[in-house]
Amino acid sequence: MQAKITALEKSASALESLARRRGRWPTEPPHLATGLEGEKVGFFYLMRNGYTVVARRWSSNRVRGDLDLVAWQGKTLCIVEVKTRTAHDIVPAELAVDSKKRAVLRRLTRQYIRRIPGNEVPHVRFDILSVYLVPGREKEVFHFKDAFDWSEGRREWD
Repeated sequence: MQAKITALEKSASALESLARRRGRWPTEPPHLATGLEGEKVGFFYLMRNGYTVVARRWSSNRVRGDLDLVAWQGKTLCIVEVKTRTAHDIVPAELAVDSKKRAVLRRLTRQYIRRIPGNEVPHVRFDILSVYLVPGREKEVFHFKDAFDWSEGRREWD
């Protein structure tokens, strides 16, 4: 399975490269392009670790913002916020998920859950992926599982 995921990742990168060369890839400000690249890295990271990713950049017409990645790990619905940096600054990337951002993610998650068929509400976990795309170095991904929950009491990370 790992080989298939790696092949898929390489194929996606090759297609993006081809689209860029042919001028058919949207141009974005550098900070947005970095964020999208980090989300792609996060997507493949989750797949490699046995998650079933069901949505990328999911949004609602009722709440501003989006859910970067929505995935299932067994029967747990995982809402994954991806924070991408191109350098290791003094402040870690995961700290950018402040109380306002967590509140938005909770509201978006409620909207997402309403769209799941059936009456059973799944167990939800909020994760953060800190992705570092430092030029000249290997990509780094730090996964903070259960980084926060439905209430505002912040948890300590393992």
